[in-house]
Amino acid sequence: MGLRNRGLDGPTFQMREKMFAIGDDFWIEDSGGNKVYRVNGKAVRLRDTFILEDAGGHELAKIQEKKLSVRDKMTIESGSTTATVRKRLIGIRDHYIVDVEGGGELKAHGNIVDHEYEIERDGQKVAEVSKKWFRMRDTYGVQLAQGQDVPLILAITVCVDQMSHD
Repeated sequence: MGLRNRGLDGPTFQMREKMFAIGDDFWIEDSGGNKVYRVNGKAVRLRDTFILEDAGGHELAKIQEKKLSVRDKMTIESGSTTATVRKRLIGIRDHYIVDVEGGGELKAHGNIVDHEYEIERDGQKVAEVSKKWFRMRDTYGVQLAQGQDVPLILAITVCVDQMSHD
């Protein structure tokens, strides 16, 4: 797949850039090129809604835009975990805060628009996102640290991509 070890010891995934149009579905592949997750864009909703499913079609996370908020927000419902992703502008760079109910806070920061950023929890990198790992123009990779909630981290990546490219 073209991903190299970035100092994290968990799984790696390949995602397509700007494929998050409502009504569009796309696959997330693992490092072996296997289709392991599908992002299902729901076309008949008033707000952006995406469903992250496993390869068997089982819902793992529901991702929805929050329309009536001052700042851009999206919510993630993944099993018993609920998280809110919100955009914060710091200087000229985007910065995203993820509030996980009962689980603290994560931060996505770096060059978000160019898909070169990290996701951190308590100052520790839990995932890295990069386009530089691929020759294909509209592809980027996500590498996680071992033991992370894979559906939650991938759902955060979907939110960040959707919010940064609206």
